[in-house]
Amino acid sequence: MTTSYDSSSAVDVIDATVPLAPTQPTRMLRLQREKVVAATQGSYDAMFSSTVEGLSVAERLLVALHACGVSKAATLAAHYQDRLLAEGVDRELIAAVGSGVPVADARLRTVLAFTASLIERPIEGDKAAVQSLADAGLTTPAIVALGQLIAFLSYQVRVVAGLQALAAAEVSQ
Repeated sequence: MTTSYDSSSAVDVIDATVPLAPTQPTRMLRLQREKVVAATQGSYDAMFSSTVEGLSVAERLLVALHACGVSKAATLAAHYQDRLLAEGVDRELIAAVGSGVPVADARLRTVLAFTASLIERPIEGDKAAVQSLADAGLTTPAIVALGQLIAFLSYQVRVVAGLQALAAAEVSQ
């Protein structure tokens, strides 16, 4: 499944990646906490805003694609792939990041390695790991933004997985 990103429309990414019928119990459950729905989408909008310092939108989208690959979150990965294509990012780079193939750019390679490490082995997100980001040229604001992005992506992946599991359980009943 792929989703299309249109920055001119108000697209809720969770709704786009987990399409639920308006009367479906899982959708009604999701909408019970309107503040959470709005805050989740607001966080997404902030994470991929052009005003974030130190990491380009394309770099953050590549991090998101990689995080989804590491987390095996295919529907979210498709969303981020579509966003990357809309940003005009090279298809070969998208394919490499999407499949986990090491990329040539040392800075991006370090950022993606840090991303995978925080997702798979958070204990390794220590001073040395942060120093590797600084050594790769990331500023302190960029390192903070990257950490916030990875935390948000972990949350987003779990929300999507939970909704998908609930929707699948509804179908099997």
